[in-house]
Amino acid sequence: MESSSNGGMLYHEVQEAKLCAVHCVNTVLQGPFFSEFDLAALASDLDRRERQMMIQGNVGDASGDFASQESHNVSLGGDFSIQVLQKALEVWDLQVIPLDSPVAEPAQVDPELEKAFICHLQDHWFSIRKINGEWYNFDSLYPAPEHLSKFYLSAYLDSLKGAGWSIFLVRGNFPTECPLSSSEASNGYGQWLTPEDCVRILKACNSKGESSHTVAPTRRQPSDQFASLSEAELLAMEDEDLKAAIAASLMDSTPTNPNSESQIPSTEKTS
Repeated sequence: MESSSNGGMLYHEVQEAKLCAVHCVNTVLQGPFFSEFDLAALASDLDRRERQMMIQGNVGDASGDFASQESHNVSLGGDFSIQVLQKALEVWDLQVIPLDSPVAEPAQVDPELEKAFICHLQDHWFSIRKINGEWYNFDSLYPAPEHLSKFYLSAYLDSLKGAGWSIFLVRGNFPTECPLSSSEASNGYGQWLTPEDCVRILKACNSKGESSHTVAPTRRQPSDQFASLSEAELLAMEDEDLKAAIAASLMDSTPTNPNSESQIPSTEKTS
């Protein structure tokens, strides 16, 4: 049985500016381990290594694109590339693996046996993490983590893939305790919550007539479509029918607004 980490508390970060890469990494690690300055330093190091390789290998126009001072791993708006997130998690000896790669095939069949996923589309990153045996969506656009049943997890990941999200599996020895004190853990957007706190916060938003998901309509998640259904009702639906229904709900919810936050270059970058 999985031991309780961080005293049973969940670490969540709410969206600050365009720092969803920071929020994503920290919620995977379950603590405020990285700041935007840490990720910027990793991006700078990656840029330096890339330029050095291009120049040494005399590949293409070495004096052009890669030799320029423009970063390929972080934009002026603070958008970080997938390579930066990979480097950050490698610090903790964690691997980031594309879910569609052969090595991740077991996770495609039984995702509930894994511990974490990170998801990306256009200008947004978020994590899905198993804490104390339960799955939660740690999207920084939500006011609190959203519980995901094991049954729903597979359908949710399938619906994200169908909507064009890039999904990465995270494997390795995750930290079980945040080494920082509660005072040091306060970074302005991080918070420690019990599972009961999460339910209360999400319900409070609904009771006020607000969406529990602080996200624009063009960034609506597939779980919104089924927020009013109980666990029993979801379980009563055939698995394939559920997946089809979620996929259909995404037709109008996939991010398509080119002006929502910032434009993303051809490499995957984050807000």
